[in-house]
Amino acid sequence: MTRAQRIEVAGLAFECTSQAGLTWTAHEDGGVVELRVTPDRTAVVRVGWRVPCVGATAFWAADGGEHRGLPPFWRRPRTAALEKNAPVGCLVGTRDQALCTFAAGEVVRPVRTRTGVVEETGEFGFWVEHEADPDGGLLLRLDLTRRHFATTLAGVADWWRALHGPDHDVPRAARMPAYSTWYAMQQHVDAEGVERQASPAAELGCEAIIVDDGWHSDDRGRGYGYVGEWEPSPTSFPDMSQHVAKVRGEGLAYLLWYALPFVGRHTALWDRVRPYTLAYKEHMNAAIVDPRYPAVRDLLAGHLARAVTEWGADGLKIDFIDQFAVEDPPEPGPEADCATVNEGVRRLLAQLPRDCLVELRQPYVSPGLWPYATMIRASDCPLSPAHNRQRTVDLRLIAGPLAVHADMLMWHPDERPQRIATQLISVLFAVPQISVDLTALDPAQEEALRFWLAFFREHAEVLQRADFEPARPDLAYPQVTARSGGTVITARYAPMPVEAPATGTLWLANGDDSTGVLLQVARPGRARSTVFDCRGRVEGDEVVTLTPGTVEVTVPEGGLLRLETTA
Repeated sequence: MTRAQRIEVAGLAFECTSQAGLTWTAHEDGGVVELRVTPDRTAVVRVGWRVPCVGATAFWAADGGEHRGLPPFWRRPRTAALEKNAPVGCLVGTRDQALCTFAAGEVVRPVRTRTGVVEETGEFGFWVEHEADPDGGLLLRLDLTRRHFATTLAGVADWWRALHGPDHDVPRAARMPAYSTWYAMQQHVDAEGVERQASPAAELGCEAIIVDDGWHSDDRGRGYGYVGEWEPSPTSFPDMSQHVAKVRGEGLAYLLWYALPFVGRHTALWDRVRPYTLAYKEHMNAAIVDPRYPAVRDLLAGHLARAVTEWGADGLKIDFIDQFAVEDPPEPGPEADCATVNEGVRRLLAQLPRDCLVELRQPYVSPGLWPYATMIRASDCPLSPAHNRQRTVDLRLIAGPLAVHADMLMWHPDERPQRIATQLISVLFAVPQISVDLTALDPAQEEALRFWLAFFREHAEVLQRADFEPARPDLAYPQVTARSGGTVITARYAPMPVEAPATGTLWLANGDDSTGVLLQVARPGRARSTVFDCRGRVEGDEVVTLTPGTVEVTVPEGGLLRLETTA
């Protein structure tokens, strides 16, 4: 029989339900509430609450994709677990205030959430549930401070770090521009082609090269029928160790791609792993193996370790962790040593090489994965700057210690340098990965790429680690700002006014094709204004008088303004 209990904390009424008896504790500090509901035996516990849906403009969720509207409460619940998603959400109001930001403390086992507009009352409803035990219960954090939504989500990330530490440092190479083979070469990748890109990539400012799908097989068809054995193709990569050493000799870290859960039906492993699979993906021509079995984990971890220990690679690009999240997995057999797939995935990742670069990807964004990774990349969005911007910003909000990488940047050979620059500006607050033939760039394209990669490198600390303020999630972040000390960096993606700081230096990157930029000036003063075009060439350099109000300046498409305020 389901039991219900109503409690009130910080002016909110919570309904706690379970088939077990419940006790609860709550702590409120300045508008941030921590609520723990504990069952007297292991059971599913649900906590629900509502807030007035007044002034609400968007609902932010870690798996929200491109949709930022207000969902109906009857919508299908979300599930977050180690393999996919994260148990967090934020109801955003006007002026980017967070009306209610919530997060669960459980980051490995499945957590179900339902959020949305309650049509009958005009409220916004929330509930969070997961199986809880008497030792830990269900732990919930609510931020009702009405601060900027990004500030409240940063608070969630800090809370998770405190709960699930220890923290770890991300190597410098994880935060520097990288080259990826995927869009440039697809599966037609070979040692010679990779080596041909290495020198120009390093010369342009990249510090890592990521070799994607295709290195392990001579098959060039899409699908994963030939993955799982992870032996270098003898025709494309005849001497992997020598090849890796040659690329590293250019000053680049080397990462190798793996589709972790898959074993293809055309491999010699197929018959061996069939009894230990979670599901078969017909369209992928591969099975998802079951990490609850130690033999499976040993097999997978051993394959991935060879890249680092035998071939000299600096890291791993680990793909498709979300595929482990199958619905209704089979019951584990007697050789399994854990009951849940979540725990099997965690044990598998713990067996992988440590102290190396590891890239993960949306949508597997759980903080439970932080100990096993150094960077996380936006999900695939080729030639879509708006999607790349939204996805990298979403990741930045809850990535914790990890470096956030953009999806690989590509463009048509005839693309204008201005549009190449705006692609780079669209991911200005993440790490760019470049994926074009660098030997085929025309001089203007190369100049634009060189200029903006240099900007990424010079300002990486501010762009990636400073106070972070994206604006208007309901409009896919048309303006984003980072601040540190006397430096402010703003990227503008739509004709919105930009606030000019009273002191210090403003860097304004114009990611829009409109060139008349409105600066909002609060105090009178003088400033040195330097305007660069998309290729870094100076178009204007003068001392200007700033009067309170709105001042229009011209910044070229894909260009940059430096405004240094003087006394």
